[in-house]
Amino acid sequence: MALIAPRMTAGLPAEDAGKLRQALEGGHDITVFVDGTVHRLTPQARDAVVDLLSRFGRGEAVTVSSVEEMLTTSQAAELAGISHTYLRNMTDRGEIPVEYRGTHRRIRLAAIMAWLEQQKHGEQAKQAGQVRKTGQSAEAS
Repeated sequence: MALIAPRMTAGLPAEDAGKLRQALEGGHDITVFVDGTVHRLTPQARDAVVDLLSRFGRGEAVTVSSVEEMLTTSQAAELAGISHTYLRNMTDRGEIPVEYRGTHRRIRLAAIMAWLEQQKHGEQAKQAGQVRKTGQSAEAS
């Protein structure tokens, strides 16, 4: 499994979630203190922390885990939310780059994340096209 030592935390109580949501809406300065020492986060780490806090602010339960850099096809498929067979077929077609360790396929985490981002943009473009098409139909009426 791609997830290593997952940790699930229940959502915050409504009052605490509301306070956190208000705090996040009010500013962009996210400061991390560890044992009284300030640590600057990379933009990617900052975004991840803000996303985590935002989810808590909405009262959502959250699972946090780490992911290995090189994934098996099963791990990559689970992370992408697709079947193992579908992922293998995509690697066979060259849609997702794959490396071999002996006869075993390994897929970089970055390749799966890039594919997921492409899927997200494709879905957004499809939805935008449907909205435009619906708008044109309404104008023609």
